[in-house]
Amino acid sequence: MNAVKPIKSVDDLVEAGLATPADRAALEAVTARYAITLTPEITRLIDRADPNDPIARQFVPDAAELVVAPEERADPIGDHAHSPVEGIVHRYPDRVLLKAVHICPVYCRFCFRREMVGPQGLGTLDAAAMEAAFDYIGSHQEIWEVILTGGDPLVLSPRRLREIMKALANISHVKIVRFHTRVPVVDPEKIDAALIAALKASGKTVYVALHANHPRELTMEARAACARLVDAGIVMVSQSVLLKGINDDPAILADLMKAFVENRVKPYYLHHPDLAPGTGHFRLTIEEGQRIVAALRGQISGLCQPTYILDIPGGHGKAVVSGSTVQATGDGCYSVSDYRGGEHSYPPA
Repeated sequence: MNAVKPIKSVDDLVEAGLATPADRAALEAVTARYAITLTPEITRLIDRADPNDPIARQFVPDAAELVVAPEERADPIGDHAHSPVEGIVHRYPDRVLLKAVHICPVYCRFCFRREMVGPQGLGTLDAAAMEAAFDYIGSHQEIWEVILTGGDPLVLSPRRLREIMKALANISHVKIVRFHTRVPVVDPEKIDAALIAALKASGKTVYVALHANHPRELTMEARAACARLVDAGIVMVSQSVLLKGINDDPAILADLMKAFVENRVKPYYLHHPDLAPGTGHFRLTIEEGQRIVAALRGQISGLCQPTYILDIPGGHGKAVVSGSTVQATGDGCYSVSDYRGGEHSYPPA
């Protein structure tokens, strides 16, 4: 396999044939605000002959990211509103997010945390902040599940992951630990015996939620990485984002969900794109999304059906888009019910 270096700058994009010198000024403006990294595995997947390649569109910056719509916001799902201590988001009673790191192996151009991640983002929690986070989890008996996200927690070394799992092992009321990651797809060789061993702890059931949006992302190497995790007793589920021009086609989504199931990854969530700044070119309407998801019914096995969800702006939790919780009110607006019975406008007024 030809050696390919990681891409971390506009110069690297031009050198790799993923941008032209004429694009440089516009892309420099994008990357000055939003982080860029493509791993060699992702770079090799890109079809340079296709100007609308679905892999490139996910990871190669675009001048359209500088166009910010009025309804977009830096914290579209309201993490900050539910952060009692640094690194913790406690939105639902029985589970918390633990954002130990805000670095990713790749930076998705549609990321809902794009204002927080990257080399200039919120960084990695230091020892004092991690201790405060564990103290918070330990003092709240209702917390049954800890979800490591960020950033991508699997960019951490096995040593750091072992330290986290050791701390959680000492909190008896935490039973489930979940890792949200792209690493098995974008850097599959990192999923080795040392990392897998570091994810385990006595008394904890471990899940890995794999983020992939197009069936081409599930290469032979990615499939092998998933097999190593599952064979080690780790349960895998999927999460994907419904993205215009990438997977907004029932046939593509069907192939993606089948690929997950074939690799022992249970389809879990299909997210409606969040209102992150500069991501309007990825968003489709809720009606379009509902039609696409409805087309999957009867066409693929029930094992392959994801739950189509919307994160309600402002931190009010998730709503199932295909259910009665999301109702059109006209003029492209919707009334959305949260899990507490509250009513919210989407997009926000």
